[in-house]
Amino acid sequence: MGKNMLTTKEATLISDLLTMEESACKKARLYSRILTDPELAESFGKIADNHEKRFNALLELL
Repeated sequence: MGKNMLTTKEATLISDLLTMEESACKKARLYSRILTDPELAESFGKIADNHEKRFNALLELL
């Protein structure tokens, strides 16, 4: 098996994690837009950014 080869189980796990990160990012972005408290909205924006970073890092593994 090559250095970048993933097993089927690994690819499935990464795919599941991608789905979860995408969902968490979308929810956090939504909250960042609809919250009226600017501090909370900013916090959720940062949370969404972190989920997006993890999503992109996982995507690079596939």
